This record gives sequence, structure tokens and C-alpha cells, in this order.
Amino acid sequence: MRGLVLSLFPGIGMLDMAFEYEGFTVVRGPDLLWGGDVHKFHAPQNAFVGIIGGPPCQAHVRYAKLNQAIGNKVAPDLIPQFSRIVIEAKPDWFLMENSSLVPKVTVQGYQVQEIILNAAIFGLEQDRKRKFQFGSKTGKRIRVSVPPLAGTEIVEKACLASEGASGVIFNKRINGEQKSFYRARRTWARFLELQGLPPAFLDHAPFTIEGKYKVVGNGVPLPMGRAIARAILE
Repeated sequence: MRGLVLSLFPGIGMLDMAFEYEGFTVVRGPDLLWGGDVHKFHAPQNAFVGIIGGPPCQAHVRYAKLNQAIGNKVAPDLIPQFSRIVIEAKPDWFLMENSSLVPKVTVQGYQVQEIILNAAIFGLEQDRKRKFQFGSKTGKRIRVSVPPLAGTEIVEKACLASEGASGVIFNKRINGEQKSFYRARRTWARFLELQGLPPAFLDHAPFTIEGKYKVVGNGVPLPMGRAIARAILE
């Protein structure tokens, strides 16, 4: 059933766009990118058929402890805020998107299904894994349709939010020690293509080029998001 969907942590709205393409009407909640504060946000009960969103995942990525050890700031874990708003709003279902390393979310009154997808299986030439957690009051489960691929595609490193500033990161073990190496960032046109976005995306947005890499690198690849939206619709 289509209906009104609340988007939490919408960022630049890539997951929202995927749901809108599949016929949902999406209402965007607050986001730090636009000066919002999710801690102050409260959603009305029974106004939304579903809630979607991807809380910041820095607290759960592989290098979180390393970043903290060297003094880099790591974004706080906002999954509890996502869960709080779901409990307040009482939608029929929710979809939380995040890093594949994020633990299973527990929300009172919902049965949760975990799905890990890779952008490469949707025809995008990047090795980018995302975990989707679908919660339903009635215990319904979704089945994501994966398109058949013709032949073997060249798979590149995942698009990351840091690529605009730091380039593409490669990890190698040398003499038993893991080291990180960087190459120049991919072109903006290639970055958009790897995320399944049109060439003119963000042409008139008020971001620096590094900012554009950051917001697009944080988003769900469009074909992947559309596949999830269709699965929920079905």
C-alpha cells in the first residue's frame, strides 16, 4: 500500500527519491545538513504508513575506534533516536538503512527482517554493501527482486563520503600490518554514475564539489533504493 512516508536523516534525499519514484509521498524530517536537530523532533501518531531513514553510521564502521584513538571526531550513534520516533509515530512499517556492520535494531511492537545488499547486483560497478532492516507490526517480510546481470562487470571501490576530500582509499597488508593508500578521487560524473544518479544531479545545489561528493557518498544508490521501495509496495 502506498501512503505518506516520513524520512528521517534524509540528507540530500536519495532514499526519498527512490520511494517517490515508486509512488510514495515522502515527508522529510530534520537533518543536521539543513540545520535540523532530530533530538527535538516528534512525529504524530498514525499519520504515516511507514518511516524510512539512515542514521549516521560512523559509530559502527570498521574504523570508528581507530578514528577515536587518533583524535578524530566520530558522529554519535543516532539509531536510538530513529527507534524513539518509530515508537512515537506507530507506522505500519519502518525501513532503516545503514552500514552492513550495524547491529540488529530492536523496536518494541515490530518484527525485524535484516537484508544486506550490494550495489553491484543492481548493475552498478561498485562494491558497496548496505544493510536494510525492515520492521513490521504484523511480521510481514519483504523480498527484493534482483535483476539478472549479463556477464561479469568490473567492480570498483565503494563510493564514500570522504572521497571528495581524501580520494579513494585502498587497504593492503604489508609485512603483516594493514596500511591505507589513497588515489585521486574519481570524476564527479563517474561518481554519480556509480550511485545510479543522472549527470545533472546537484548541478544547481549550493554545495562545494567536496560537499557534493560527501552528500552523494552518504546516500543509498538509486537503483538499490527503488528495489527496496518496490519490495515494500508489493
